[in-house]
Amino acid sequence: MTEVPSTPLPATISYPIAERLNLAEQIHGREVADPYRWLEDTADPRTEAWSQAQDVLARSWLDAMPGRERLTGRLKELMRTGSVSTPAWRAGRAFFTRRGPEQDHPVVMVRETDGTERVLLDVSALDPSGRTTLDGWSPSLEGTRLAYQVSVGGNEQSLLHVIEVDSGELVEGPIDRCRYSPVGWLPGGEEFFYVRQLDPALLPEDEKLFHRRVWRHKVGTDPDTDVNVHGDGLAHTYYYGLNLSHDGRWLVVNGAPGTVRRDSVWIADLHGDGVLRPVILTEQGAQCSAFVARDGKLYLHTSLDAPMFRVCVADPARPTEWTELVSEEPDSVLDDVRWFNGDLVVLRTRHAVSELHLHSVTGAHKQAIPLPGTGSLHGMSVVDARTEHDRDTLWFGWTDFVTPASVFRFSTSTGETVLHEAAPGRVELPTVTTQQIAYTSKDGTTVRMFVVSGEQKPDLPRPALLTGYGGFAIGRGPGYSATTLAWVEAGGVWVHVSLRGGDEEGEEWHVAGMRANKQNVFDDFHAAAERLVRDGWTTPQQLAIMGGSNGGLLVGAALTQRPELYAAVVCSAPLLDMVRYEKFLLGRLWAEEYGSASVSEELGWLLSYSPYHRVEADVEYPSVLFTVFESDSRVDPNHARKMCAALQHASTSDPAKHPVLIRRETEVGHAGRSVSRTVALAVDQLTFLANATGMEL
Repeated sequence: MTEVPSTPLPATISYPIAERLNLAEQIHGREVADPYRWLEDTADPRTEAWSQAQDVLARSWLDAMPGRERLTGRLKELMRTGSVSTPAWRAGRAFFTRRGPEQDHPVVMVRETDGTERVLLDVSALDPSGRTTLDGWSPSLEGTRLAYQVSVGGNEQSLLHVIEVDSGELVEGPIDRCRYSPVGWLPGGEEFFYVRQLDPALLPEDEKLFHRRVWRHKVGTDPDTDVNVHGDGLAHTYYYGLNLSHDGRWLVVNGAPGTVRRDSVWIADLHGDGVLRPVILTEQGAQCSAFVARDGKLYLHTSLDAPMFRVCVADPARPTEWTELVSEEPDSVLDDVRWFNGDLVVLRTRHAVSELHLHSVTGAHKQAIPLPGTGSLHGMSVVDARTEHDRDTLWFGWTDFVTPASVFRFSTSTGETVLHEAAPGRVELPTVTTQQIAYTSKDGTTVRMFVVSGEQKPDLPRPALLTGYGGFAIGRGPGYSATTLAWVEAGGVWVHVSLRGGDEEGEEWHVAGMRANKQNVFDDFHAAAERLVRDGWTTPQQLAIMGGSNGGLLVGAALTQRPELYAAVVCSAPLLDMVRYEKFLLGRLWAEEYGSASVSEELGWLLSYSPYHRVEADVEYPSVLFTVFESDSRVDPNHARKMCAALQHASTSDPAKHPVLIRRETEVGHAGRSVSRTVALAVDQLTFLANATGMEL
């Protein structure tokens, strides 16, 4: 491909004027400045004028970056691999999603018992604009109906529908207010349990995003007449999950008052009095999920008295009388468990790498299940009780750094794991090497990072892209990424760090990176950067960092704490004002993770690293690109607006060499997006980082 010459980069940059207020508050005896508070208000004409001027500035810079056309083509090619999900089995039918090489969104498919396939739901056909995303789907037990949820423009306000599988006819919906709603079908396909928010018109203004309840719904009836099953009297911030036993007798509901997992679990005998009774309560401070398997037993996966997790069993009629089946291990996290043809399949991750093990229902270890390599397992499934064949087969999703989302199957009869369905696109991938490197953080803790590069050892310093997350007990193992491969193919090094705050080493690893311990996360990140420099992989002048959401907070803290260590930063959908984050969107849910400014001691934690409040005058800050999404319903874009204004005011770096820019995107939210919009965002991010680190794309 011949590269079309781009417009030269601007020789000078003049930042849009942002009024700097002499605004400071006394909070718990501390003076807290907030000079750009007016940028919180999108209705303020000054905010809109400033944002539009920033749009012009960002596009004038980003569109002039060299290598854009070539990178766009290569990212599109690497995304052409597509993906396929683990099948959900219903009465011999397999339901799954597949995204083909030319498709912008995954499509829900059904495979009949004779092997024929057909499209069941394609959101691109529902909305050719690409603004509609598929949030979730669930087939009925008989495989005759499909419940699905979609949202528009990134707002994640899911609308629930039901269609007939045979005809595709819409028989239900839309039912609104179904954000993050599971669906549990009762036998017969006429009723289901689900989660729906109360009518926000009946709620206080600051609680309109909350107040979920578990409901029982009969298909075709007015949802306003649904039976309220659970949630009254509990904290308004509760989120709920649910599942039903295959015979429809046992309903299990789990919930937590926010995003920090202090779970409660309840169980009800629907063939008895139908009353939900507690299995474990939030006050016990543990994570727990539970299900009643086909053998009629209640299985529990929990961190109670086991920070690396364990599996227990109980009689569902006496759900608080547990017996331990599979105990925790000191160096692996027990992540999941499935009942499988009279046995149990246990998923473990050892330093963020997946393992599968087969245990008897007495808990005895039988064998390790062979996996395709060093990677990440996502989703397991087995045939249902109505299916006569393949009872000895386990299906699971798989990915690693060079394997897009594919499906494998394991058979107890043969003892072998084989490829069931590869991602549908065939793409020539670059040759890369991957390794996991252990290093020592500031306090002596051993931390690990995945390094993807063209060489096993550094032959010369090169542009490196360092990323991580470090929060909410969310971990990330090896996985296919077009942006990773494109960066490495261009001669760079890509690094992901398993930071404290995640769950890569269990719940204690999470606790070690939250609340008063949050600085450990940033120290782990800085230590990773220093190790990469020390080993010769890169230099501070070639080191870029990137993170989103809580990972945006990570890189925001990194650039304010160690501006000399990093050449360029992409900070996406970030939290940055840690004093006021609770006041916006879902922010109040995160106080257990970070702490609350309403508590004096916790305000001290937050101010010690809050990026917006750590911006200092007369500092040479690196190049920074903020990327925000105007329909984000989780993290308010005002964080990035305020931080951008603060850095543009404070940095003494030459803006033509180290610009501070903000890229806005409309009609897209925090998470799901089309492939085309994913590519467009990645092109802006990678060309910005490449330019700042001397990489030729």
